[in-house]
Amino acid sequence: VNLNHKMDNFTFNGVRISNLEMETSAIYGLSRLLGHQAISMNAIIANRANGTFSKNPYKPVEELIVYTLDKLAQ
Repeated sequence: VNLNHKMDNFTFNGVRISNLEMETSAIYGLSRLLGHQAISMNAIIANRANGTFSKNPYKPVEELIVYTLDKLAQ
């Protein structure tokens, strides 16, 4: 079975996971070692598979920052 296809179609609790990065594992590993809780959020600004890129990449990044801070403050 094609690993890329499996990763592209991976879901968890009905939510599609669309971005798996090596940096995320380091964040979670270090936070656990230090006794912290970690979160990683990703703004999708490009689709490398089909070569499309956001015309305004700052907008989803800013929206994600506001969304995340709002959720963390609740």
